Formats: sequence, C-alpha cells, structure tokens
Amino acid sequence: MATISDVAKVRRERGSLSRRDTLGTGVRLASAWARVWAQPQWAGLLALLIYGAVAEIHRPLLVATSAAYYNYLADAFMHGQLWLRQVPPQTLDLVLYHGHYSLYWGPLPSLLLLPLVALFGVGFSDVLTTAVVGALNVALVAAILQAATARRVVRLTRRQRGLLVLFFALGTVQLPLAPQGRVWAIDQLVGFACVALAYLAALRYRGWWAFGLTGVALAGAVLTRDHLVLAGVWPAWYLAREHWGWRWRGLLARLGTAAAPIVGAVGLLGVYDWLRFGNILNNGIPYHQMNVAFRADYARYGFFSLHYVPINLYYQYVFYPLPLRPESTMGGSLLLMSPVFVLAGVGVVRGWRQGSTWALVSSIVLVNLPILLLMGTGWMQYGPRYTLDFTVPLLLLTALGVRRVPHWTLALLTVVSIAQFSGSALPYLHLVSWLR
Repeated sequence: MATISDVAKVRRERGSLSRRDTLGTGVRLASAWARVWAQPQWAGLLALLIYGAVAEIHRPLLVATSAAYYNYLADAFMHGQLWLRQVPPQTLDLVLYHGHYSLYWGPLPSLLLLPLVALFGVGFSDVLTTAVVGALNVALVAAILQAATARRVVRLTRRQRGLLVLFFALGTVQLPLAPQGRVWAIDQLVGFACVALAYLAALRYRGWWAFGLTGVALAGAVLTRDHLVLAGVWPAWYLAREHWGWRWRGLLARLGTAAAPIVGAVGLLGVYDWLRFGNILNNGIPYHQMNVAFRADYARYGFFSLHYVPINLYYQYVFYPLPLRPESTMGGSLLLMSPVFVLAGVGVVRGWRQGSTWALVSSIVLVNLPILLLMGTGWMQYGPRYTLDFTVPLLLLTALGVRRVPHWTLALLTVVSIAQFSGSALPYLHLVSWLR
C-alpha cells in the first residue's frame, strides 16, 4: 500500500519530468527558430516584416520623411541636373553652393531610386526604402555565412549561423537604422549592402566572375561611402589565395578586372565633383549646412582631425546609452550593446596564425580609421552606427570565435544584444524625431 511519502515522491518526479519536458520543448522551438534565420530568403522576409512593423508604429511606413534627400537627387538626375530641382522640407546637411542645393554623399542610392522616383515622385517613402534595404542586408549576411561555411572559411552549424543572423538583424545598429528612413540611414545601409555583395561574390564565385563581381560591388561602395573600399582587403586576399595556383600574369589580369570598376567609380566621383564644384577633390563638405553644434569644431579643426579621436573612441566603445536620455543619441559602446562581438576577440586569438584572420582585422581597422578622425560621432543615433561600415568583416571574425564557445553562450549573448536594441528602438526613434 502506497504511503503519503510515496505519493509525494511520485508527484515530485512527475513535476520534474513536466518541467524538463517544457524546457526541452522551449529549447527545441528556440533552436528551430534560429535555424530559420540561417536561410537567406526567410531571414530577409522576417526582417522586412519586423522592420516594417517597427516603422509603422513610429510613423506611417509609406510616408516620406523630411530628409528623403536621395529622392530629390534622383529627381534632379532624371531632369539632367546635378543640383536639386526641388528643395526638401528641411535642408540640414545639404550642400549649398552658389544658391543651389546638392548632396555631399555619394550618388549611388539616388541612381538606384531612379525607377521608383520616376513612378511615385519625390514623395516615395524613404522609410520603406530603408526597411527593404535593411531586410536585404539581413539576407546577404545569411548568404555570406552560408557560403563561408561551405568554403570552410568558418565552421558553423546551421543553428550558429541562424543565431548570428538574428543577432545582426535585431542586436546591432542595423535595427534602429532599418525602420528610420532619412538620408543618413539609407547611405549606411546601401553602403553595407555593397560591401556584403563584394564578400559574397568572392566566396561564391570562381575565376573571372569572382574578380569582376567583387570589383563591381566595391565600386558601388565607393559611389556610396568611398572609404568602404578599404573593406575590400579581405576579399582581395581571399581571391588571391584561392587563385594562387594560376600563372602570375593570369592572376594579375584578374586582379585588374576587379580593380577596373573601382578605378572607374573613383573617376566618376571626380567628374561628378568637378561638374558641381570645379574640383575633383571637393565633394561639397565645405559648403554643407551642418548643425550649429559642429560649426565651432569645424572652423578650428576641419572635417577630419586627430582632435576627434578621443571623443569618437569614447562614444563608439565606452559610453553606455541606457537609460535613454538626450546624450544617448551620441552613440554607444559596440561591445557593451552588441556583446556577441566579444567573440571576435576569441576568433583573433584562435586564428592568429591564419592570413584570413589578419585580412579581416586589417579590413576592420582600415575602415574604422576615417571614422575615428571624423567630426561628429554619428549623432543622432542609438548605438555606434558608424560601426556598421565594418560589420561584414567583424561578423566573419566573430564567426571564427563562435565555434570555440558552447551554443548556449552564443544564444545568451544574442538575447542580451537583442534586448538592449529592441527594448529601446521605439523610444529612440521617437526621441530622434522630437530632437530633429
């Protein structure tokens, strides 16, 4: 006959089994969710839905912001002009030269927007533009990690790849940029897409196609944010290594194929600036309508200076923006806000003998140098938005470190990263809108 203690023991065992079953079910569901993000098409679609929803909560998704400057430049191009035909609702950061407005940013986003502006006019939603380009970037990251795993550049399980893609989509500065609209976000997101396409082309193709497509993608980066060409160190190293067995003349010819569109893009920018300002080295920065907060520093130190390095280092790697306050729009620590990137350090330590590791490090450092010398930290922003410029090589370096830690470590760091960004994305977007 069963005693009371026997009944209690059975109940405890059943409760324990029930809790273990629930936990196991939760783990399996989370693992399946992560694996979905490893697939480029699903990752892009999910990201688009999330970015669109965040944007719609903040402002109407299909309504342009007051800083949809690329639309106005596309309109000017359609009418054979390099100066804006129509003046946007605001002119902050626009170039004003001899009574005409223009942009100091590269022209590629406007060229890409030409068909849409032709159909819908300058009122086409730049918020929708950033949401779509942001979703494309997520799909590209998934494709890069997939290709890098297939080429044995990194060794990741499908769940690890999915977690890294999920982390990029919701746990980095990608999240506040994608639903935002505005010229500043479009500039960075399109630049990221160009760099991502260059890395993907290098990983996915062979022979002339690999060199040619990589060069075209980097040319696009030049025409968007010219310093992003420095991220091409790793693709150049990888392509040279993969094709090292060829005769040196053949290798040089293929490297020339990659370099040709980049040189062409630099030449095109020179002509563009010559036609506007009579100087191939003047992109309009001296004439841009900067915020009053920057004028004293610009007059004393210029646009690039060592003077800006300490403050940029502080707001990019040290400052913590939570709880949200006006100073939060200055930036935020890359490693505190996106702690998954700490694993990049593990990747460097574990892969210090490999040329690939140092090519990735070189790409990150070279792209970051102009950012550290730049006037302004990226204000207004949530998180270190300029770090998006070197996030592609940083993600690959992080992937090298991921295989050295347990899955739960990556999952935990991903959750922490997402919590810090998703929990503040909406209040931040409202704060930026109010301050502007």
